[in-house]
Parts: sequence; structure tokens; C-alpha cells
Amino acid sequence: MNIKTDALVIGAGPVGLFSVFELGIMGLKAHVVDNLDKIGGQCIELYPDKPIYDIPALPKCTGESLINNLLEQIKPFKTEFHLGERVQSINKNNNNWVVETNLGKKFETPNIIIAGGVGSFEPRKIPLEGVEKFDNTNLFYAVRNKEIFKNQSICIFGGGDSALDWAVDLSNICKKIYLVHRRDDFRAAQHTVSQMNEISKTGKIEVLTSFQPKELIGEKLIEKVRITNSNSNEDKLLKVDSVLAFFGLKMELGPIAEWGLNLDKKNIKVNAENFETNEKGIFAIGDICLYPGKLKLILSGFHEAALCAKSCFNRARPDEKYVFRFTTSSSEIQKRLGVKNDNK
Repeated sequence: MNIKTDALVIGAGPVGLFSVFELGIMGLKAHVVDNLDKIGGQCIELYPDKPIYDIPALPKCTGESLINNLLEQIKPFKTEFHLGERVQSINKNNNNWVVETNLGKKFETPNIIIAGGVGSFEPRKIPLEGVEKFDNTNLFYAVRNKEIFKNQSICIFGGGDSALDWAVDLSNICKKIYLVHRRDDFRAAQHTVSQMNEISKTGKIEVLTSFQPKELIGEKLIEKVRITNSNSNEDKLLKVDSVLAFFGLKMELGPIAEWGLNLDKKNIKVNAENFETNEKGIFAIGDICLYPGKLKLILSGFHEAALCAKSCFNRARPDEKYVFRFTTSSSEIQKRLGVKNDNK
């Protein structure tokens, strides 16, 4: 399958979706490829129910609601998504790029926008033999529906933002939470640590530091968790209904590492004018890109997408002059968005 398009976006997370919008209001067509089987990237894979507080004009939203709103925003452009596919190779063809996926699809485009977050990722599993048999039963590495934990006693492993955020959030619906961390100090935001400490005074959260998982006990479901103290070798047995483990992610660039881009560890260096890499026509936006003053925030990625799209227009329409227009005053943009008489 050979597909010609104005831009190919690699990554269907929030920044990738907003780049589709910015391209669309300029009249550019984009296709989106993502190796996950769903749209939304980390927002859907890791924290669909987790509150997000720093999206402009949205005092509070969840990862899922943010993605749903972004999809609603790009609906007029009828974007085609290629999910469960990974870009394997890219090759130059004059001023265009030929991009091939692992399923044999080929895209010809003047613009590639890498919005792949941190690259391919998967959660780090509990380092115990045989625990995989509990996957998809009552052992979880992400929360997709917090209601399943209602009135349960749960064990949460981890000491970072995800572990403490969910301990605080789920304390509203759980019967009991055991928060187990291998260190005495936590790597989460101080505000969340303070919240967790206050809740622990009520007994709803029991904090067990300097402990690590030793054994998950049960046949088809985990019924008990044995943990061991790193200092005293003391064991504790916890009776639980579910286990959540937040040991972070394994992050790999995958084939991106072989594309000749200017890499700094697992980030792609770009210029801050248009977020182009060292290869003309290949851009990187969102968490994966690196430039002086970079902040890994979703709102920063939205800004990067807007400037990147302008350069994509110049490459896709070299014979046309790009004229910046506000969406509030441009009838052409409003027509693309399906808006009628918006200024009346």
C-alpha cells in the first residue's frame, strides 16, 4: 500500500493529535501511525483516569477526556490512523521521504513529525518469577477503570508520582491501601506526599517503607502478598484483593535510533524555531525532543506542534505563501472546521 500525504505523524498521543489540528487548519492532510493499538499514547495507556491540572482553560481533566476532546477537535479533517504499526525505515526520495511500516505500508511525504513521547514504552514488571500468570486478572501496571477497586483492599508498589497519586485518589473508594516502597523517601511531588501522610493518619493508607515484594500468593488470583524489609529481613503478609505496581517504564527509541538523527541519549535534538531535526523535513515535538529551555509538558508540545506545522506547510506547498490567520477571523479556516456564520 502506497500512500501520499502532506505529513506523517508518528505518535497518536495528545501532541501528535494537536499537530493534526494545526496541519488541518492550514489545509494539510496528515496520516498518523502508532505502535499502540489505541489512540491516546501515555494519557490512555498510563493514566486515563488521572486528573491533569495544567492544560490551559481546563482547570481539571483526565487523560481520557483530554484525548476525547482532541479527537473531537480534529474530526472535521477525517484523519486516518494506522494503529498497531511501527515505522521501520525511512528513505529519501528527492525532497520527499518514503516511510515503511512493519506491516508493509509505504508513505510518501515531505514531512515526518515524530511525536512519539518517549519512544516505545512498557511498564517494568514486578521482579518475581511467575508473576505473569496474574497479568489481566488482579495484577495491574496501569489504572484504566478505577471503579474496579471500589471497596477493595489493595497493595500499591512504588514511590513515584503514579504510585502516590493513585494511593491518594483511590483512598476515596478503597477499603484499605497498603503503599509499599523500597526506600524511606518518596520521589513524588511534595504536595502529594503531604496528602498521603494526612490520609495515612486515618488508617486508610498504611505506608510500608524499606519493603520489597517477595511473593505473590494465589492460584488464578493474587490473594496475599508477602513483602520483606530490606534492613531487618522481616516479612509481612498482606491480604489483598488487587495489586498495582508502578516501577516506572522501560523506554526504547526502537528504529528511530537508526534514522541518522541527532540524538542525546533518548532525546532528539531540534532547533527551537520550528523543531526540525538535523534532517530536513523531519521534525520532533513533545517529550522526545530536546532544545535549550525544554519543558516536558503537554502544553509545551502544543506550542511546538503549532510552529512545526508552519514549516510543514512551506515544504508541502512550496509554491504557495503561508499567511497566518486567526481562527476567529478566517472564513477559510472556519470552513475547514465546518463552522458556519461563527462571527455573527
